[in-house]
Amino acid sequence: MKREKSWWVMIGEYTSLAFLLPAATVAGYLIGYLLDRALGTSFLKPMFLVLGIIAGFLQLLRQVQKNSENDGHR
Repeated sequence: MKREKSWWVMIGEYTSLAFLLPAATVAGYLIGYLLDRALGTSFLKPMFLVLGIIAGFLQLLRQVQKNSENDGHR
């Protein structure tokens, strides 16, 4: 038997979703920027930016799917 989540826990989980996609995007951009500077290239920044966006969306979808599965089993 699962305990129902408190209101504060649910607020925390949904607030974290608001920061998830921008944080993954910025992380990808920064990794690409630093690698471009270190290696003297110019193509890694956009590649890692796209990878960060994709990773953020995938994690967002996983979290939403996990939350919807938990709500469906009550």
